[in-house]
Amino acid sequence: ITYCLFSTGATDTCQVTVTQPRFQAADNSMHTVFLTCAFSASGCSSSPPQVLWFRFLTNKHEDLCTPECTNNQKYKVHLLTENNVSLQIRDLTVDDNGVYICGIAFSDSSSPRSKQTGDGTVLTKTEEQHSNGIFVFMIVASSLLFLYSTTVFTFFVVYKVGSK
Repeated sequence: ITYCLFSTGATDTCQVTVTQPRFQAADNSMHTVFLTCAFSASGCSSSPPQVLWFRFLTNKHEDLCTPECTNNQKYKVHLLTENNVSLQIRDLTVDDNGVYICGIAFSDSSSPRSKQTGDGTVLTKTEEQHSNGIFVFMIVASSLLFLYSTTVFTFFVVYKVGSK
């Protein structure tokens, strides 16, 4: 029966598959990151597809590039090869953490499989750690203060003993 349903429908056989890496980590020194998205298309037109990017946060989702980017200073879509695209995110902060979903759409196709999304890439940027620097500073400051106190105490003792 399934075969009959497909054979009596439109002859549009455009089928898209989208794959994304599951995770991408960025350390605190990274200011720009590229999220990659690969796709394959069979039976689709030769016209280039629309590339869409969305971000899902805990309580909401955002349309980042659909296909025009909402913030051109922050986001940019790159066509790497015929079947590979990426989303560049600039000025990366921990606020950019989220799930980024790539969508590929052959808008001139009526096939339900001509518009697909990947499973999403979880972007995690680690927060800058100042505690190590503060800890080292505290050790150095404490050592210098100890040396200063010891020197002053020694001079004081030598002065008192010498004055008797």
